[in-house]
Amino acid sequence: MGKADDLEVAFDAALTLVKRSIASAGKTSEGSSALPQLEKLDRDLTVQRASALERGKVDRDWFRTTVRWVVEWVPDDQLLLVAALGRIVRAAPPD
Repeated sequence: MGKADDLEVAFDAALTLVKRSIASAGKTSEGSSALPQLEKLDRDLTVQRASALERGKVDRDWFRTTVRWVVEWVPDDQLLLVAALGRIVRAAPPD
């Protein structure tokens, strides 16, 4: 499996986790519905997946901004979402 395959698998794993969180009515760290954030993350990941697979690399600015945003609202017991994002950047070739 090459880097492009690793990148695709990493994005797919993150998208699967987001979809599961949507289906299970995930909450924010404040206890409110995370549905708006999760739906936005799902859309962003879908767009970035296509772009990254086409270019062969991840938009590092998008990644940094997204991780900071997710960390703001994701509950401590749902850090797998942050880890899934980390897997994406680790799978990407270095700039």
